[in-house]
Amino acid sequence: MHSYETVTLSRDVDATRIPSGEKGFIPTGTEVTITQVLGGTYTVQFIGGLARIEGKDADALGKTPVAAVAPPVTPTPSGPVSKDTLNEQVWTALRTCYDPEIPVNIADLGLIYHCDLTELGANSYKADVKMTLTAPGCGMGPVLVQDVQNKLLCLEGIDDVNVELVWDPPWNQGLMTEAAKLQLGLM
Repeated sequence: MHSYETVTLSRDVDATRIPSGEKGFIPTGTEVTITQVLGGTYTVQFIGGLARIEGKDADALGKTPVAAVAPPVTPTPSGPVSKDTLNEQVWTALRTCYDPEIPVNIADLGLIYHCDLTELGANSYKADVKMTLTAPGCGMGPVLVQDVQNKLLCLEGIDDVNVELVWDPPWNQGLMTEAAKLQLGLM
């Protein structure tokens, strides 16, 4: 069950059109309906279609602005984080990234094919991520890639991130977790 909220923008706000990924803005006074609030972003519907508004611009929606949402990190004893612990934190962070049209995180959607950590130095790693999209023509790809990069770079110990969009194998619903299928009513 969704609860949608209709608000009138109090100022011009930067927005990313969905699904094209085109950057633009929505003008002051536009009535929008908030359809999704996940991962620190808002998906809104308005006469022009769907758009994504970043949490830092939430004041235009009458909400409290938030900085980029850092993924939750389990406190660890002082000292370097083990590679295994960091790998768990990486997957937790990936579960804070959302497709703006689907209320399920990209990891549970099955969009993340691989994530490998390579040691760069003492307590310093590079994350190499291979991911896909639900549809090859989706213009939101660069936005989701940037989300992954930003969230992983927030983790202590991750100093470099490379995200590669791949199309083989093509995404299909069979890649989703059971929890994601349940949430979307596919089971």
